[in-house]
Amino acid sequence: MRILISACLVGCACRYDGKSKPHSIVEKLAKTHELIPFCPEIYGGLPTPRPPSEIVGERVVNSDGVDVTAEYVKGANEALMVARVLGCGAAVLKTKSPSCGKGEIYDGSFTKTLKKGDGVTARLLMENGIAVFSEEDCDSLIAQN
Repeated sequence: MRILISACLVGCACRYDGKSKPHSIVEKLAKTHELIPFCPEIYGGLPTPRPPSEIVGERVVNSDGVDVTAEYVKGANEALMVARVLGCGAAVLKTKSPSCGKGEIYDGSFTKTLKKGDGVTARLLMENGIAVFSEEDCDSLIAQN
């Protein structure tokens, strides 16, 4: 199966802080699946590094108070297009991210407080029938071919 995966999880330095978040699950997934690295924030036009962003109500706002919703929506749409064109059966996305978080994201206060919710990209993929997992809950994909 082809799996869309957050590029930061495979070691690409594309996070807001200019770093990556490589995860050991990537090697396990790569043994049985084709991984397609993707960063919706980069494809949305945001630079690296960049101020951190969080979802505030219906908007995505960075720590400088700038509304970056349009960039997050653009990146989400690009992720959906790549997943569809390449036939991705699932996505493994970075936890807590305003783009990629699934089930839990930061609350918009920039205090590292978590709340229930999904990132912009995770939500769009799920709304379009693509199974979304975090790097912490994707063990079930390892055995699938």
